[in-house]
Amino acid sequence: MRLFLILIIQLLLAGVALADQRTLLRNEASALASEFVGQLKPQLKQAMTEGGPVRAIEVCAAVAPGIADGLSARSGWQIRRVSLRQRNASRAVPDPWERQVLEEFDRRQAAAEAEGELYRDELQPARYRYLRAQITEALCLACHGEDLSPAVIDALEQYYPDDLARGYALGDVRGAISLIKPLQDNCGPEIEC
Repeated sequence: MRLFLILIIQLLLAGVALADQRTLLRNEASALASEFVGQLKPQLKQAMTEGGPVRAIEVCAAVAPGIADGLSARSGWQIRRVSLRQRNASRAVPDPWERQVLEEFDRRQAAAEAEGELYRDELQPARYRYLRAQITEALCLACHGEDLSPAVIDALEQYYPDDLARGYALGDVRGAISLIKPLQDNCGPEIEC
């Protein structure tokens, strides 16, 4: 009986440690996602002010991958943007887990869930995953909306020949920021490796 109680206590403590680890990882992922947006958005706003949506497309094409790559190199996380209707086919095609979560985000948004709640995280064997929805704002519509100018269409075809990221409305889930953190020794009672 005593051995059984010790085993139960160890399992409970392992569960608490796993929950604490997940909370720490979630907080770190959320901060990195916010940092990505915090670096990109001001540059897009400035580009819109200086040269309109065509300039914003140029800046986004040149700057966004570098921000993601720089944050990834600095943090040890893999950071990228994904979408069901991606603009950049070489970087933004979702894997099966991301696709499933993006579809879930669409359902949750249709059910009027608050934007701040549209994230999902998961501890998987040897890694932690986090996906936060990117919601279409008014600023986004000039390049991602329904009524695009001929100049915007030309710029999109130049920078993103396989672009699918058009036709969004204000408030739509346009995609997500995806973060993956490789982990050591996160196998246990809740996660099999």
